[in-house]
Amino acid sequence: MTNFVPIFPLSVVIFPDEQLNLHIFEPQYKQLIRECFEENKPFGIPTVLNDKVAEYGTAVTVIKIAKVYDTEEMDIVARGQQVFRVLEIIRQIPEKLYSGAIVNYPEDQADGNRELMQLLVRNIRELHQLLNVNKKFSKEDLQLNAYDIAHHVGLSLEEEYEFLQLPREIQRQEYLKRHLGKIIPLLSEMEALKDKIKLNGHFKNLPGFNFNL
Repeated sequence: MTNFVPIFPLSVVIFPDEQLNLHIFEPQYKQLIRECFEENKPFGIPTVLNDKVAEYGTAVTVIKIAKVYDTEEMDIVARGQQVFRVLEIIRQIPEKLYSGAIVNYPEDQADGNRELMQLLVRNIRELHQLLNVNKKFSKEDLQLNAYDIAHHVGLSLEEEYEFLQLPREIQRQEYLKRHLGKIIPLLSEMEALKDKIKLNGHFKNLPGFNFNL
């Protein structure tokens, strides 16, 4: 399906069903948000990478306008809906301050592996324990998918953008598995090194070498 959406390019990656809290202060985006909220229509957030609007992004809807300031700036709550691919950017729209894009919506295949998903959740909790952080998922473990946990594993913006382009749930799960498989051993080694440094200078209780063995 091909569609036109107003766009709000940002240096972020938004995943489907993810909640996004934004402070809106630029005139073109104040207009965009007001119209989308009043007309109950989505807008697109294409990712900005290296100062360029990238090809992929996510359609989002405004859930609520949490606060309006005297300056007409706004705090909004939005939610990611569907990944899109930009076919053409429309820089100027008659009587509008904002830009738009012609987009299509690649088909998403929810063919994930439940056992692999459970492994990923366990690995993320191990990662968080190593980092000494406490984060909770927004859903019960059995309801989670790869999009729900992708922002919890320490991906870079470039990696998140690669992840966004994957059309199948099993591909997304494997991507996270590879990432966690690289960083958890590194962090474990760092923790061991930290413990070793802490012990330096302490009285050591070590057995001497026995020449009679």
